[in-house]
Amino acid sequence: MEVWLYTLASVFLVSIVSLIGIVTVFFGEKKLNNVLRLFVSFSVGALLGDAFIHLIPEAFDRGGVSVSFSILAGIITFFILERLIQWHHCHEVGCEEHGHALPYVILTGDGLHNFIDGIIIGASYLVSIPVGVATTLAVIFHEIPQEIGDFGTLLYGGFSKAKALLWNFLSALTSVAGAVMVLLVSSQFESVTKILVPFAAGGFIYIATADMIPELHKHRAHKFSETFI
Repeated sequence: MEVWLYTLASVFLVSIVSLIGIVTVFFGEKKLNNVLRLFVSFSVGALLGDAFIHLIPEAFDRGGVSVSFSILAGIITFFILERLIQWHHCHEVGCEEHGHALPYVILTGDGLHNFIDGIIIGASYLVSIPVGVATTLAVIFHEIPQEIGDFGTLLYGGFSKAKALLWNFLSALTSVAGAVMVLLVSSQFESVTKILVPFAAGGFIYIATADMIPELHKHRAHKFSETFI
């Protein structure tokens, strides 16, 4: 029961983060972009730290050599998803990376992304509460710049502020479904964590190295100290 409570509280918290897009109304674009780059920098460290310090060691304790294949599967799966649904998130306000892509296509991709986040959070809590908390924090730090970027993209696609917030929040709620699914499946198949935990680590490694680090390289003017956040 404790695992269920922690997991559901965590995924609801992650879903609420989707409403952070409203801050774009109160801050200038330049100032907000500077703050977002700090979050992106911190997110890289959080994702890689959780993958290499928590998830991978726990996975090897439980699964042996097969863990390596699950990590690779996570990296490859996230790469394929990105290619199939153009899932390369914008981490700046006013970014037009998605061009005139249909907002509902973007929301579908984000819904799938959040569903996977829920699976990852649920699997992490099945390992232990501390690992689950660490994973939740890593996901949140990744979600903050992503959700603000998504909000801007929806506005660019023609949504009103209220409609963009509502649909962004609804797409974020798929994380609850992902978490519930993995907890239900784990009650029938205890070995599920041996696959999902290293898979999650692979996903975190891919997001940090293929999505977020390149975003930092685009802004050579930002302070060198941000590299060490």
